[in-house]
Amino acid sequence: MKKKSKALDLELTSSSILIETGGKKMKKLLIIYYSWSNGNTERIAKMLQSETDSDILKIDTVVPYSGSYDDVVNQGQNEVQRGYEPEIKPLDINIADYDVIAVGTPTWWYTMAPAVKTFLHQQDFTGKTIVPFMTNGGWPGHVIKDMKAACKGANVVCDMQIQFDSTGGSNLETPQEQINEWIQSVKNLL
Repeated sequence: MKKKSKALDLELTSSSILIETGGKKMKKLLIIYYSWSNGNTERIAKMLQSETDSDILKIDTVVPYSGSYDDVVNQGQNEVQRGYEPEIKPLDINIADYDVIAVGTPTWWYTMAPAVKTFLHQQDFTGKTIVPFMTNGGWPGHVIKDMKAACKGANVVCDMQIQFDSTGGSNLETPQEQINEWIQSVKNLL
């Protein structure tokens, strides 16, 4: 009789969840991002996380970028031109556990940061929904196009370009209302 009781409890719990979510299963969202200089991409990732109560994870390179801002900009340009993919630290999550994955990157020489390229090329996104977002200082380049191409097998939706000031600072240029609308569209996926 005890086993039936446990099974009944599970059925009631599942039914309660379905009732609370309007009869559909909630999808699980992971926000994963890379951010370097002013933390602009991290700022957007955390905005999305606070509104969706989802898991969030930062991509880090094994060998951190060092030197002056100009040194890292020059290194970044060289890496992008060579198609270099730096080694990234192991991720403490299993991508397979998530239905929707939001991936954020700053713009590095008109494309995604090399660390994001590494991450995307290491994953199997077959059957996943990917939400690419990027930050830029006025030159968005082809970041979103490149991210979409790297997410083979995925349903790529709700892409977003967020502009900060062109001096490399942290002054948000994209109206907050547009960001809020994008966040709502991501919430609607869940």
